[in-house]
Amino acid sequence: MTQPLVVFTPSGKRGRFPKGTPILQCARELGVDIDSVCGGRAICGRCQITVAEGSFSKHGITSAAASLGPVTATETRHRDKKGLQPGRRLSCQATLEADVLIDVPPESQVHKQVVRKRAEVREIQLDPVLRLHYVEVAEPDMHDARGDFERLKEALRDQWGLTGLTIDLPTLRALQKKLRRGDWTLTAVVHDKKRIIATRPGFADKAYGIAVDVGSTTIAAHLCDLQTGAVLASSGMMNPQIRFGEDLMSRVSYVMMHPGGDKEMTDTVRGTLNALFSQLAAEAMIDPNDIFELVFVGNPVMHHLLLGIDPTELGGAPFALATDSSMDLYATEIGITSINDSARTYILPCIAGHVGADTSGVLLSEGPHLQDEMMLVVDVGTNAEIVLGNRHRLLACSSPTGPAFEGAQLSSGQRAAPGAIERVRIDKTTLEPRFTVIGTDYWSNEEGFAHATRRTGVTGICGSGIIEAVGEMFLAGIISQDGVIDGNLAAQSPRIVPEGRTWTYVLHDAGEGEPRIAITQNDIRAIQLAKAALYAGCRLLMDRLGVETVDRIMLAGAFGSHIDPTYALLLGLVPDCAPARISSAGNAAGTGARIALLNTQARLEIESLVRRIEKIETAIEPKFQDHFVAAMAIPHKTDPFPELAKAVALPTPKRPTAEQTSRRRRRA
Repeated sequence: MTQPLVVFTPSGKRGRFPKGTPILQCARELGVDIDSVCGGRAICGRCQITVAEGSFSKHGITSAAASLGPVTATETRHRDKKGLQPGRRLSCQATLEADVLIDVPPESQVHKQVVRKRAEVREIQLDPVLRLHYVEVAEPDMHDARGDFERLKEALRDQWGLTGLTIDLPTLRALQKKLRRGDWTLTAVVHDKKRIIATRPGFADKAYGIAVDVGSTTIAAHLCDLQTGAVLASSGMMNPQIRFGEDLMSRVSYVMMHPGGDKEMTDTVRGTLNALFSQLAAEAMIDPNDIFELVFVGNPVMHHLLLGIDPTELGGAPFALATDSSMDLYATEIGITSINDSARTYILPCIAGHVGADTSGVLLSEGPHLQDEMMLVVDVGTNAEIVLGNRHRLLACSSPTGPAFEGAQLSSGQRAAPGAIERVRIDKTTLEPRFTVIGTDYWSNEEGFAHATRRTGVTGICGSGIIEAVGEMFLAGIISQDGVIDGNLAAQSPRIVPEGRTWTYVLHDAGEGEPRIAITQNDIRAIQLAKAALYAGCRLLMDRLGVETVDRIMLAGAFGSHIDPTYALLLGLVPDCAPARISSAGNAAGTGARIALLNTQARLEIESLVRRIEKIETAIEPKFQDHFVAAMAIPHKTDPFPELAKAVALPTPKRPTAEQTSRRRRRA
């Protein structure tokens, strides 16, 4: 007699099995992706399926609810207590009785897709390194002298197919009491199918992890459910190391000048991480003892300080890392005490001396190595990290842009905070500006602006604001292509005022008691130096790859997400590209950390990828200086920007007047 046929969708896998075979058993034998923490004991409810009704000529079967055995009392109890959608069955309870087409919904799949906010990038496939396994363990008796751990290993082998497991000593110490408390049932927390790092008496299905981006300014963290991939809470804190120096090199200098300074910074960042993790657990209303996995990304200096490694070698050539490999540690080894004592920590690999694990996270998130397009990925910061390439070849470098893009070293500059100017437009006829500040959508020339900013005021200008201000000054003819403010326009507008031997453009002056926000000649020079360094790094990689254009540009990092693509081109921050092909990746480094948290294969992928990335050291490349000098012009001295010209009416190049040249010479 022919056995019934079961067909699973969306996998398409099929097979014939004897009547009465549990559907979960059919799925396992066929390699169908159905989740189960309890091992088919109808406790977890994760193995839900749906029966397709009707005739399916493609598969040659007719399927109906009656193709499965009757709903069991266990399923009814589960529906009453935990809820079960109409038409859903538990595959561990439902038995095969006739030909049937079974649909496995996404939430019941082990390797389910985790939805990302940005649809154009790769999805996250859920396959965490840490899994929960519920087992029933044989009780000891006078005829079986084996230890409790050996019988636990036997249960995990027989019920889950796990072999060769080891156990942590602290976990072993608690094993006997937990087995007896659970009446010889136990949930084992297994890391990488190799090591039992924790146990829970009876059935448990709570396991969480945190993905962390340790930035030089901000630490951002995402608490995730390792069973579903859902982000339960996200939060961030200022990196307390700022008090030791705002940029990376100043922190390295602090270590050089203050013996023990590295330990100070390590202790302070670890303290903040412990507080942040406790905050996340409280916000998500979970037990921090159920957090078993951490993943970290960060630039090389942050990476070393987190690990407690002196970063001094990163302060000068050849910028040697203590290690560029990934790290797999216990959380307690890096001073994390606010979560489970047995929790593990994975730190993504660094790429080069100043291209860190944060860039590895960006690559995992954006996947240039998976594409045919030539993609340029730029993480704009005090030290820009740049990657160029596609699936055939990838190059990486860093470029010393300095802190100007973060508002530092500018006369009215500040970090992005409420009250900071972030958008600027200048009338080309009157040279009058209008702007927005962080905290309100009103423009400064609109009626509601004064009321909207009554608490914060207008306090300064941040990175995105200065980029737009310089770009608008260029479009309005206030500055030349060489970045010189045209003092002749002082007769046309009171906004242009003398400042020593140069000129300044006043963006906002509310009067006595309020800060005057202005763009000085020195400010423009600082921005030119920063953008020239960034462009030169990009151009150097393009030279090495032998390409004149790129297909897509991705601006990564918190700052990159606030840059208008048109103004990035107008300033000459990045090579020419259609503005529509320039986009922001947001906190791509943090997303990459989340991918590594939720997917084991992603860790192997980035470790392999980093080994084949070609590292270019800008400091020793002869062409870097040539590119840098040419990139000082706005947008560039020699490189054409045809795509930019399609989007913006570029002004006729304006040369400095004799008076301006004289002023600069006298100053020199």
